Amino acid sequence: MRTAALRTAFVAIVFASVAAAVAAQAPKADLTGKWIFTVQTDAGSGTPAVTLKQDGDKLTGHYVGQLGDVDVAGSVKGSDFSFGFSSDLQGNKLDVTYKGTIVTKDELKGSLSITGLGEGTFTAKRQ
Repeated sequence: MRTAALRTAFVAIVFASVAAAVAAQAPKADLTGKWIFTVQTDAGSGTPAVTLKQDGDKLTGHYVGQLGDVDVAGSVKGSDFSFGFSSDLQGNKLDVTYKGTIVTKDELKGSLSITGLGEGTFTAKRQ
């Protein structure tokens, strides 16, 4: 009886180790490329283009949309990412933060915050 319990425990440990090794080897999504965002906020909607470059967990890139033509910086951790930028809109400084999840290698979703203008949601598709 005791041998069966030890055997079961051993098999469970082996399966857990294999699952952890497979998860560690799973390819991480690379956000490098051009993305078209569909944004809905308290202040309105828009479809900015964001070009991202991922280097490890670091994100850099460029945003072009209603809030300007500016560089962005952020990070990726697992399937979560964030990036932000500051923009000058008609003499008012806006801090913008996007936080989201990688749905597939070509699709993102999440939320954004625009200081002084409100909150919103987004989806994005790789071009």
